[in-house]
Amino acid sequence: MSQPILKVSELTKSYGAIQAVRSVSFEVPAGEIFGVIGPNGSGKTTLFNSMLGQITPDSGRIEFKGEDVTRLGPLELNRKGVGRTFQTLQVFPKMSVMDNLLVAAQEHEGNKWSRLWSLHSNTIDERANHLIDQFRIRHVAHQRAGELSYGQQKLVDIAMAFMREPDVVLLDEPCAGVNPSLVGEIGRLLRALNEEKGGSFVVIEHNMDFVMSLCHRVMVMVEGEILAIGTPDEIRANDAVLNAYLGN
Repeated sequence: MSQPILKVSELTKSYGAIQAVRSVSFEVPAGEIFGVIGPNGSGKTTLFNSMLGQITPDSGRIEFKGEDVTRLGPLELNRKGVGRTFQTLQVFPKMSVMDNLLVAAQEHEGNKWSRLWSLHSNTIDERANHLIDQFRIRHVAHQRAGELSYGQQKLVDIAMAFMREPDVVLLDEPCAGVNPSLVGEIGRLLRALNEEKGGSFVVIEHNMDFVMSLCHRVMVMVEGEILAIGTPDEIRANDAVLNAYLGN
């Protein structure tokens, strides 16, 4: 196997006496969709925020394409090719869907308005139009994002994360708050993006059916530690997982 695109080694983070993440290690090879599941308080969010540079771990190492990025912030990580989505929507509600995508193409470069007026190019416009068609939001491309339904805004939000063509995207509960019919559509879109570009995704999600149908491998966390890592079939058959998390 070639060098992993993302490697986490012995990551540990404590808050006072509470050890939120304890010696967590895993690798994500290029092209893999890697899921992270676990009950509330299992350390998923602390792990994610550490990988995204929003918090600094107490110890351990995070590597992106072989480079130590443990202490880099979100801006530096984004420029190196790490994309992300948040649990809460990050769209610009007064801007059109198209302009949201165009601004996302130059995230962290200048301010919002300077990015908007300076970024028009054939390459960026083509990328935005391709994602708009891929996400089936052409009919609302010129509407203000804030006028769309929550589900449509969620699609815009996810599409924005792919405008810079990142090497790896960390998706924080992409199905949160969306109706069941859209959950399937989000899964279809992520599979298509993975197959089209060979991109790597790390997905935190509470929707078990979504994770098991989308991810190549799944990591289960309990009380800050890794309980198991395996394919969806292996996780479903793991007695420790069944007893500690799935409950059936």
